[in-house]
This record gives sequence, structure tokens and C-alpha cells, in this order.
Amino acid sequence: MINGDFVGQITSERRLRQGDPLSPYLFIFCIEGLSSLIKKYESRGDIHCIKVCIGSPILTHLLFVDDCFLFCRSNAIEASILKDILDTYDRASGQLINFQKSEVFFSSNTPHTTRQFIYSLLGVTKTIGIRKYLGLPSIIGRRKKEIFCFIKDRLWKRISHWTSKNLSKAGKEIMIKSMAQSILPFCMSIFLLPTSLEDELQKMMNSFWWGSNSHSKKDINWLNWDKLTMIKDYGGMSFRHLHAFNIAMLGKQGWGLITNQNTMVSQAVKAK
Repeated sequence: MINGDFVGQITSERRLRQGDPLSPYLFIFCIEGLSSLIKKYESRGDIHCIKVCIGSPILTHLLFVDDCFLFCRSNAIEASILKDILDTYDRASGQLINFQKSEVFFSSNTPHTTRQFIYSLLGVTKTIGIRKYLGLPSIIGRRKKEIFCFIKDRLWKRISHWTSKNLSKAGKEIMIKSMAQSILPFCMSIFLLPTSLEDELQKMMNSFWWGSNSHSKKDINWLNWDKLTMIKDYGGMSFRHLHAFNIAMLGKQGWGLITNQNTMVSQAVKAK
């Protein structure tokens, strides 16, 4: 039906290409078949999925854009079944999984021989945690400051390319608010950064504000960052206080968990 008129069967002469607005919808239609396959094998007990804790929802798979997280027990039987599911999906949809770009994660008590078998079966060579996912580390350990040092490096690379002597105070204010502080919200909305790292980031921006963007120079910072974060009516510059901003971003996530309790992540966190 086009504009209310019946036109009959439409014969497609060209394939959908990358960037076509119909591509995401086609992917969603196809991925429903993969979801049905996984749920079918899980309902028969052929594969066992994970639970965060007792009382949390069962996780068979997670989908995000064009990425897919699959869960099963780390043994030869369930790994082979999972490989058969992916092969069936490949034959039906034509979407071939690139295992060379895929990663796998094992629990700490998985034997080395089992890991090597699954590696060879799936053709996966990398483990989750080695690379970043969506610009953030995949696994967070106890040494948070070392893990999030990449934020400090990115901020320093951005500041070091600016010549502070050639910028007015208004130019520096725009640079700090629109450029330097723009790399922080995405990470701060998910993780609570160490206060020591936040202090170092604030010292870097404070040094740039008072005229120094090099570690070799020791200019005087006439005001600390806490005074600069105050609103302009009270003598500040309305810069962000990083720790308070971090708490506010996480509070926004917490409010979303409280108000949307039907979501899977909300149920898992509540059970935990």
C-alpha cells in the first residue's frame, strides 16, 4: 500500500547498503531470529545462561546496536551448541560473524584446556578486558586510577596543543568549558572516578587557566579550582567541580533505575 492505494508486489533490484536508513530496521528483524534461536535452546536446557545473583533475571544474551553478548557455560558441549546457533543464523540471514574481531571472557576457575578448546572452536583470539569497548575499559579492577589514566592523557594532549599565551581569558574559558570538560561526561555517567585523579585533572585545567600548559613551567595559580567552580555572581567562573559533577551524573543514572524498575538492568541491580 502506497498512500492508501494498492500497488501490489514490489520487486527489489538493489541491495541495502551501509548508510541506508532501512539497514538498522533490517538488522533488528534479522536479530529477532537469533534471539528466538537462543531462547529455544535455553528453554530445552541445551545451554545455560547466567544470573548476576539469586533473584536476578536470567541473561541469555544482550544486544546493543550491532554488538551481541552471548552467555553460556564454558564447556565443550555448550560452546559447540553456541557455534551451531551462530552458523544457523549465518545461513538464514547472510550476516557472517567476524570472530577475529570478537572477544571471549572466562571465569577464573575455567581450566586452561577448556579455554584453548573454545578458542580454537570459535576462532576467537582475544579476551575481554584487553581492549576498550565504546571508548571505555571493559573490566574495572581495584586499580582504578591506573585504568582511567587514559582520561588524563587525553586531556593533556588536548591542552598541550593550545597556546595559552595567545588566548584571552574569554578564549580560555570557552576552551575549558566546551573542549576540555567535554571528554568527561560520558565516563563520569558510568563510573565513579578516584578523587585523586579528579584533583589532577582539575590542576591541569587550573594551570591552563592561569597561563601555563606545560609541566616544565611553574606559574602561580592565584585561585584554587574550588573558587573557580563558583558561579560568576560569587566571583567564580562557573567551571565544573569534577567530583560533584561525577556524583550528579551517577545520581541521574540512579534516578533512572528507581523510576524504570521494569528494565532488566534495574532488576539485576536491585537483586544484587
